[in-house]
Amino acid sequence: MSFMAAAKVFACPFVFVALFSMVASDPDLLQDLCVANKAAGIKVNGFPCKDEANVTEADFFFSGLANPGVINNSVGSVATGANVEKIPGLNTLGVSLARIDYAPGGLNPPHTHPRATEIIFVLDGELDVGFITTSNKLISKSVKKGDVFVFPRGLVHFQKNNGDKSASVIAGFNSQLPGTQSIAATLFASTPAVPDNVLTKTFQIGTKEVDKIKNKLAPKKT
Repeated sequence: MSFMAAAKVFACPFVFVALFSMVASDPDLLQDLCVANKAAGIKVNGFPCKDEANVTEADFFFSGLANPGVINNSVGSVATGANVEKIPGLNTLGVSLARIDYAPGGLNPPHTHPRATEIIFVLDGELDVGFITTSNKLISKSVKKGDVFVFPRGLVHFQKNNGDKSASVIAGFNSQLPGTQSIAATLFASTPAVPDNVLTKTFQIGTKEVDKIKNKLAPKKT
């Protein structure tokens, strides 16, 4: 890929994120900037502002989306966030990005973002993507390089690489910290654990099946 072609590919997601931020779901800012001061130790909705005299260009920069993430899990995908935790200058701006990389056959399992709508731009590969409405209707489509797809805020959604080559997307969110809640991990790997009798009755399975799923989803010990 030539430099100009690469530049065009990476420019596209930033254009739609710029437009996306016009309808940000986070509260509007009340000053030019409010760089997150994560060391302040004060609990607020967001982060307190860093003293503007100490703000630098580093507070608005992140290079972590340039290369594919390392995939070392059983589902075959990895997400790299570019949110307020990585870019303090995003505090109060109501926008963030992520890069998601998929191995051949890799899945970004069903999950939700409680604080944001998501829009993806396919960098490489082909994916089957979809979301489920509150009336239990599946909205799904196969997408390829250059395509865009939207997942409404709070709805369960997924992406699956059904190809034999790696795939990647850039995702935009209308929140500085959209949050991610994986359905399987939330129910079977929470702390404290969801009671077995809740899970057995919900999924109509026995306790042995619940234990088997919990063991597979349990965080790996280091």
